[in-house]
Amino acid sequence: MREYFIQAAYLAASVLFILGLKSLTRPEKAQRGMQQAALGMLLAIAGTLVHHDIVRYDWIIGGLILGSLIGYPLGMFVPMTAMPQRIAISHMFGALAATLVGVAEYWQHSHGGGSAAGGSMGVATDISPGKMAALGFEVLFGALTVTGSFMAFGKLQEILPGRPITFKGQNLINLALFAATLGIFVYLIFNPGNATLFYTMIALAFVIGILLVIPIGGADMPVVISLLNSYAGLASAATGFAIGNNVLIIAGALDGASGFVLSIIMSKAMNRSFGNILFGAFGSVVTASAKSVTGLTARSISAEDAAMQLGYAQSVIVIPGYGMAVAQAQHQVRELAELIEKKGGEVKYAIHPVAGRMPGHMNVLLAEANVPYDRLYDMDDINPEFERADVALVIGANDVVNPAARTDPGSPIYGMPILNVDSARNIIVLKRSMNPGFAGIENELFYNPKTSMLFGDAKASLAALVGEVRNL
Repeated sequence: MREYFIQAAYLAASVLFILGLKSLTRPEKAQRGMQQAALGMLLAIAGTLVHHDIVRYDWIIGGLILGSLIGYPLGMFVPMTAMPQRIAISHMFGALAATLVGVAEYWQHSHGGGSAAGGSMGVATDISPGKMAALGFEVLFGALTVTGSFMAFGKLQEILPGRPITFKGQNLINLALFAATLGIFVYLIFNPGNATLFYTMIALAFVIGILLVIPIGGADMPVVISLLNSYAGLASAATGFAIGNNVLIIAGALDGASGFVLSIIMSKAMNRSFGNILFGAFGSVVTASAKSVTGLTARSISAEDAAMQLGYAQSVIVIPGYGMAVAQAQHQVRELAELIEKKGGEVKYAIHPVAGRMPGHMNVLLAEANVPYDRLYDMDDINPEFERADVALVIGANDVVNPAARTDPGSPIYGMPILNVDSARNIIVLKRSMNPGFAGIENELFYNPKTSMLFGDAKASLAALVGEVRNL
């Protein structure tokens, strides 16, 4: 009876995970998707808690309480601007759990079973090659995801430099370390009794995780986070194979596959390959575009003049970026849009796939401010609309609206699909300063004759615009 309950709980959890993932593909169903996934996780935990292998519950109950105490504030009180960092930490915890399960499983077999001698740290003689492959894969990907996620957290939190950290021969050293680790992994599949090599492989994987992320610039962090999510999922799936847990296999496979697909989508959105992201040191230095902007002057505008353009516009397209997230200005954006609509204008929102610091960052922020889902448009859908827009309002976006991606072969972002903001009749850019974005290049859009710059904090600037438009 117990086994039937466990398998039924696991089956229901797997179905809910799949439904939750499907719901997350639509903004209006995303909340339901999260609820479905949460219920699935609850069922998976319930099924695991009645497993016959559990002989005592004190540590488990303590872990559940501690996890709840950590998870609740992470979910409730972390601001949206810090959500990418929180996700990176979540990946780290998940990967650490998978790694520890792998170590515990190996330890159990090397000390609780088998009788062959040899190896100062125990001999895992009862582990089959297939199971050792699963264990090795689990701890290898788990360990490198732990340190890789922590490095990503450090860069996003600005504890570490956001620019790529490089040194001479870095790629060669990384390749040599990975080859050595892979060699140990293959050796252990056929000779699982060498515990020293097993723990050496884990240590090398920790180092690889660090070296894999530090040479990657801040502009590529969304792709890195997605890749680390994929790695954590693969580690979880391997854990399921190693301990014979079906729900871990399914959930890990879903997580790994979805993270990898998302990474591919974002890479295409940036016109970058995985190799270029992992080894290209994108954004390493602040450079000028090959097409010089020397001698050009950006034209500033007052809040009153900007409000005049927006208040009498028939069509306005809002382009949110990380600057909006930093200023927490999404509520002021919605308020301004409502005023424009009351005066007869139409407002749409253009969402670039890699705007912000994580996939869907802008969607989540705008949803938090109760912006209607049907006003959010993907890049391919909104780009033809810019030619008919009276005003394009850019709020803290930079590289995703830079025309150099289309016009300047010497630019590091050349070929990256962008929002066609420069096609709008008038452009207003809200920005703190003329500093370049993560790509480290000047933005030609800011010097366009149609562009007016409203300098200052996005939240304060939008509040001023709201007041001025209301008084029109």
